[in-house]
Amino acid sequence: MIEQAIVTHHIQKHILDVLMFKEVARFRDLRPPKVDTNLFSYHLKLLIKNDIVKKLDSGYGLSTNGLAYVDRVSVVSKTVRTQPKIITMLVVQNSDGDVLLWRRKRQPYINAWTLPYGKLHTEDESLEAAVKRELSEKLLLTDQEVRHAGDCYIHVNTQGQLLSTTLAHVFRFERDDIATHENLMWVKPHKITQYKLAPAVEQIMARSFFNDPHFFEEFYEDWDSEA
Repeated sequence: MIEQAIVTHHIQKHILDVLMFKEVARFRDLRPPKVDTNLFSYHLKLLIKNDIVKKLDSGYGLSTNGLAYVDRVSVVSKTVRTQPKIITMLVVQNSDGDVLLWRRKRQPYINAWTLPYGKLHTEDESLEAAVKRELSEKLLLTDQEVRHAGDCYIHVNTQGQLLSTTLAHVFRFERDDIATHENLMWVKPHKITQYKLAPAVEQIMARSFFNDPHFFEEFYEDWDSEA
């Protein structure tokens, strides 16, 4: 696992907070309001020196270490999580057999397409409660029955370093009346590889199609953050 010191300075936290939701950001977009340019430059250079941020031709982005760092940071509290992520993931099909894909809007894997998912919260009373919450938040569904299809553990490496580990509880259901938009779309299963996919999406989708009573799989993926 990649180890770094925890970022505590408010200027550095602001920089990472911006880059958490962007592939590339310009110098002026990273600088907090009313912060002296020299002071800001000093902290930006520290992040680059510590290999959390990297300089690109078009601006600044997260390094491999930076991607791993923000993957362990809570969006709300900005504190670092040390445990693997535990999520509920949905394999949703319509009557034509299309699969529902959701575009990631944050790093790591920003703009990659994945199966709709959400992290378990400590206040969730059960897996089913977590799934129902995600159905409401992500798909605006409050009346959907689901089936727990299986579990999988996803290990992702990039450039020889461990980037993320995720335990996914996979649920399935069928529905036709889900409204799509620019970040949510139906895709034919045989055309799924035409899109930039988050790690293990194709494998999880295919494995769930066996309709076993329950499955468990481990997936090891290499991720090219430059792709």
